[in-house]
Amino acid sequence: MKDVKGISYDEYFASGHRACAGCGEALVLRHIMKAAGSNTIVAQATGCMEVVSTPYPQTAWKVPWVHGAFENAAAIASGIDRGLIAQGKREGVNIIAMGGDGASFDIGFGALSGAMERGHKFTYIATDNEAYMNTGVQRSGATFPYASTTTSPDGKKIHGKQEPKKPLAFIVAAHGLNYVASMSPANLFDMKKKVETALSRNHTTFLHAYCVCPVGWHCKSADTMELSRLAIQTRVFPLYEIDNGVLQFNQKVEKPKPVKEYLELQGRFRHVNEEEVEKIQKYVNDRYDFLLSIEGKKAFDVLY
Repeated sequence: MKDVKGISYDEYFASGHRACAGCGEALVLRHIMKAAGSNTIVAQATGCMEVVSTPYPQTAWKVPWVHGAFENAAAIASGIDRGLIAQGKREGVNIIAMGGDGASFDIGFGALSGAMERGHKFTYIATDNEAYMNTGVQRSGATFPYASTTTSPDGKKIHGKQEPKKPLAFIVAAHGLNYVASMSPANLFDMKKKVETALSRNHTTFLHAYCVCPVGWHCKSADTMELSRLAIQTRVFPLYEIDNGVLQFNQKVEKPKPVKEYLELQGRFRHVNEEEVEKIQKYVNDRYDFLLSIEGKKAFDVLY
């Protein structure tokens, strides 16, 4: 079908799935698949999207799709890559491995690290909603500081998660990948370009996708896109790419909005006091300043 400004009408992640109203992750998957197209194989870890998209005997996937455990989406994608090579059918096939933040930042990181070290040709996409949402909103390595979850609850002495968000994209880039990027549904054209670029490379590539979860974040379903925009405008989730070891911004924010505007839309931060808001603001500022300090420089060695 005809495209709208380069974004296809074709749907490979079909409507009718069981995702919650306002699910940012379902929106991200829909547009990932529009960019990837029909000649794609997906290996997906256990998580919300696996549950909502494949209630037996139904499926929302219009491409070959494989479900794996939390820890092995990257291992499955590695096997698909080698299997297609053995059959002489690898040319022109896109392979995508997907996992939520729990599967990507924590449980499945070993398999991902091994796949990157071996240099298999596939794109790993971490769909990050900042907690183990499918199993009860437990904190993960990707959970934002001071967020209240069921395993990092707001209490009298400790106000939510105390640890910083794991910088997975930079850990991945340090493996020598030639393409790593962040993306958000607030900029679909940027997302399309990054998916296409990642899939075009000859070795493992990595994409980090921002995904609002109304249930786990205790926000309104109607605020998904507003939060996605605010995450960029407050510098909470910068859009950048690390291409052949060099970081470049894709949507630079010269005059950021206060991070308080982002926090106020989410019930998971309703407990934070003014001092903690200031600490979160400093945390965001420091991380953005780090990106500015390496912008345009050869910050990572490239092996693949």
